[in-house]
Amino acid sequence: MASSVLPWDNLLLAPLLVLWLYLPGYLSNTAAMLGGKWIPDMTGIPVKPIDGGKVHSDGNRILGDGKTWNGLIGGTIGGGFLAILTHLIAKGNHVTSAPFLDPLGSYGTSSSVITDSWFWIGGEWGSAFILGCVLGLGCMVGDSVGSFIKRRRGLKREGEVSSKAPLLDTLPFAIFTFIFGQLFISGSIVGSSELLVGMVILLILTPIIHRSFNVLGYKLGLKSVPY
Repeated sequence: MASSVLPWDNLLLAPLLVLWLYLPGYLSNTAAMLGGKWIPDMTGIPVKPIDGGKVHSDGNRILGDGKTWNGLIGGTIGGGFLAILTHLIAKGNHVTSAPFLDPLGSYGTSSSVITDSWFWIGGEWGSAFILGCVLGLGCMVGDSVGSFIKRRRGLKREGEVSSKAPLLDTLPFAIFTFIFGQLFISGSIVGSSELLVGMVILLILTPIIHRSFNVLGYKLGLKSVPY
């Protein structure tokens, strides 16, 4: 596919296109907070840490209490619903509508919905949900990898306050979201290798975006710390 068909080489549109297509993964952390903290707090549902409370050979928890099965499931399912929303908003958009393209659109010059990929189950809405769940799961896996590395470096969570590690709090979840999209969402525009340039640009911008939203959440009283 020629690079002139989609804005792969446009330094402004390329990262915006990636951000839009991978938005279900980028916002899955919010859904994970909903599933891992808010819902259990409101309902009394038990919270189950992924590492089961086990300690690594370095004396620190493998992942810690901040990474739970509740949050992983919530973030994964949340990604599915977010993909349904982005499909609803961008349904039928032609490539000239970039960056707001239909995540179920094919690689071609039109956004014809794909029907021959493994995740085409339950029609377009079921497929959008599965696509989003894949991206959400990628985000959760990356977030856990970042937590594992932080623990090995002694950057532990203290109560409700997370340690300051801007790159480890942002890059792993973004990288794994991209990897999951590229590996498992072939056929859809989400899995196109032409997005790689935009991904690199977005990775550079992600810590800035993440920090900005955290500062805003802190000022609005939604977060206890501005990081």
